[in-house]
Amino acid sequence: MPVSNHDVTIRRWAERDHHVVHWTELGEGGHFLAMERPDLLIGDLREFFRKVR
Repeated sequence: MPVSNHDVTIRRWAERDHHVVHWTELGEGGHFLAMERPDLLIGDLREFFRKVR
């Protein structure tokens, strides 16, 4: 799941309770990443699915 630089990162709680396969912290974009920077979101989704194929 991509996280923008404006969101509070909850990575340690996610990793405590789940097996995290892919985590991205982006240096740009805001809370509505899919609307603001869809190119970054799509790139991250493609990278994730390349890993789990």
